[in-house]
Amino acid sequence: MAALSLQLAVLFAALGAALVTAALILVSFVAFITAKEMPPLHRHEEEKFFLSTSGQREALPSFGDPPTKRLSVVVPSYNEEKRLPVMMDEALGYLEERQKQDPTFTYEVIVVDDGSKDQTSKVALGYCRKYGSDKVRVITLAKNRGKGGAVKMGVFSSRGEKILMADADGATKFPDVEKLERGLSDLQPWPDQMAIACGSRAHLQEEAVAQRSYFRTLLMYGFHFLVWFLCVRGIRDTQCGFKLLTREAALRTFSSLHVERWAFDVELLYIAQSFKIPVAEVAVTWTEIEGSKLVPVWSWLQMGKDLLCIRLRYMTGAWRLERTRKTN
Repeated sequence: MAALSLQLAVLFAALGAALVTAALILVSFVAFITAKEMPPLHRHEEEKFFLSTSGQREALPSFGDPPTKRLSVVVPSYNEEKRLPVMMDEALGYLEERQKQDPTFTYEVIVVDDGSKDQTSKVALGYCRKYGSDKVRVITLAKNRGKGGAVKMGVFSSRGEKILMADADGATKFPDVEKLERGLSDLQPWPDQMAIACGSRAHLQEEAVAQRSYFRTLLMYGFHFLVWFLCVRGIRDTQCGFKLLTREAALRTFSSLHVERWAFDVELLYIAQSFKIPVAEVAVTWTEIEGSKLVPVWSWLQMGKDLLCIRLRYMTGAWRLERTRKTN
């Protein structure tokens, strides 16, 4: 009887292993055949221009042009007419004061309106008129591309030696860009002038757990585990929207980026680690702001699916890393 039970246990274990293997093969096959080509950098006609302070359309630069600014700030924005002014006031106040103290410091802020249904572009254009179109530029996308797609469009329209991604909600204190700059500096010498500094909220995790429900805490830990298991090791917070890249690192990573929605940060860092681009994780000051576009359950499920697809599609060769790519 004992021998029969042991045989059945072995049989069920083998069957279970076979089913898991078959499921993994099936999922990998589905991920491979459903993989889309890299989203093109195609711009609709109206996305090739920005509006000057006089209301005239002027052509956006090519990312292949030599940089003419020390810092470009890319702000992806979707229905942000209410939250954007707080972020812009803080950012531009800091940048203007820094330029007064150091006249060699030059900057631009690029607001990318990701197909908003409100007055986001109108609000952003008010800052363009106030500070000039050399310092503040507004790109209005013809349709919603997702946060990753909006950031990519802003990056490839930028003129900075370094490029900062910053969320429109102003959750991260903008002067913390200096912490990211120090993080980049600590990574020198940069291989091929490539390096990335990621803002991190990991040091605030205990406080966040205390304020969240058990369900949301479980989702958070589950997502972090999937990120670690499938894609990115050694970075505790991949999703903070405050990241600083050298121009060369931005070109290398965004040229290979496929994911255009919430999980794009993970693919960006997966690409960086694949190319052995050094990445620093830097603690920043962060405050949760009301009005998040994340839908707690659906967004987490979508990101979990994206993580699995990132891993499987690169592993099966459906997606490949691009060494170089034309940006226009």
